[in-house]
Amino acid sequence: MKLHKVLLLIIAVCFCASAFAQSSKELKRKKEALQREIELAQKNLNKAAKGKKLTLGQINAIKAQIRLRQDKISTINSEIKNIDHQIHENTNKVQNLKGRLADLKKEYAGMIRFAQRNRNSYDKMMFIFAASDFNQAYKRIKYLQQFGQYRKKQAAYIQGTQKQLSNQIVVLDKNLKSKSSLLKEEETEKSKLDKNRSQQTVVLNKLSKQEKQYQADIKRKRQQQATIDRQIQAAIAREIAAARKKAEEEARERERIAAAKAKAENKPAPTTTASKPKTTSEALRATPEAAKLSDAFEANRGSLPSPVATGYITGRFGAYKVDQATAVRNGVVFQTSDGAAVRAVFNGTVSSVFQQFGRYYVVIIHGEYFTVYEGLQSVSVGKGQKVTTKQTIGTAGTSDGVPELGFQIHRGAVAQNPESWLAR
Repeated sequence: MKLHKVLLLIIAVCFCASAFAQSSKELKRKKEALQREIELAQKNLNKAAKGKKLTLGQINAIKAQIRLRQDKISTINSEIKNIDHQIHENTNKVQNLKGRLADLKKEYAGMIRFAQRNRNSYDKMMFIFAASDFNQAYKRIKYLQQFGQYRKKQAAYIQGTQKQLSNQIVVLDKNLKSKSSLLKEEETEKSKLDKNRSQQTVVLNKLSKQEKQYQADIKRKRQQQATIDRQIQAAIAREIAAARKKAEEEARERERIAAAKAKAENKPAPTTTASKPKTTSEALRATPEAAKLSDAFEANRGSLPSPVATGYITGRFGAYKVDQATAVRNGVVFQTSDGAAVRAVFNGTVSSVFQQFGRYYVVIIHGEYFTVYEGLQSVSVGKGQKVTTKQTIGTAGTSDGVPELGFQIHRGAVAQNPESWLAR
């Protein structure tokens, strides 16, 4: 039973260590990714700040850097909580191992005293011959044999427990050093966050001096985005209309063939069914291939790759405040690196490519879903071309001197929040 308890303790220790190690690795990866995004945001901020005129790109870069820095501090706090939990667990393990070691030594000391009392052959023989019958004598012989073996095992358990205790103390020491390091890192990040906020205050003061120019830039951009959104919606509407027309034609053709077959076989004409698709979804999913692609796209919700390999979101989906007014964004905006490759997020077919305000816009159809890539500097695909997941379709353009990409997802004509579809 004692051996069984020791084994259970060792298994529990290993399981907890594995779980914590996995959690720590995930937090470390997240922290490293956030640091890369913070560095990219700083790089873009430096570019935007070179101009004398305050730009939306500069303001967005500062906001993004503050948000990313807050996320990093939150991640560090999670790491500290994780380490605190590990320290608590490992402290308990050390205490348990110390208690177990004391018990083993106490048991072993008792066995040594017994062995000392029965150390010569005469004493052992007297112990056996003092038995009341043959069966008891046999049991005493087996007991003496097992006692020697058990004593050796106990000595091995003591050595093993001592080694495990030493290892656990080393792990606990590493936990304490890791926590100290994380606390220092947190203080550094908080200091940098304060600097970012001070920088934001300077920019906002600068904004008050350039308010008219800033408001004019916002108005111009809103008007441009409204024009682009109308073109995107028109491109999607054309695709839906074409899919509906094709589905109707195919349904009518099936009815014509069925009627001709009935006439040839001298049978009553089949009852005519409604050929017009009832919904947009039915029209876009009319073929087995389109339905299969739609299902595959939907199955990847939350795990689609980002349209840019490096970047961070500065403009979020839905309603947002700008210049004391409310506007609506149909997608998200990424700030990325210079010349960043823009990638298709899933298999599909290029539905439309158009140019507006010196930039390119690509619409890709995935069954009943559409993905839209806005503001490209250049494109490497054309209408009707099939693309695969992560295939490069062009390069990101710039806005106010900062590399930027707009990205939308639509189900039919209805805009979706891309953040709920992309892998985090």
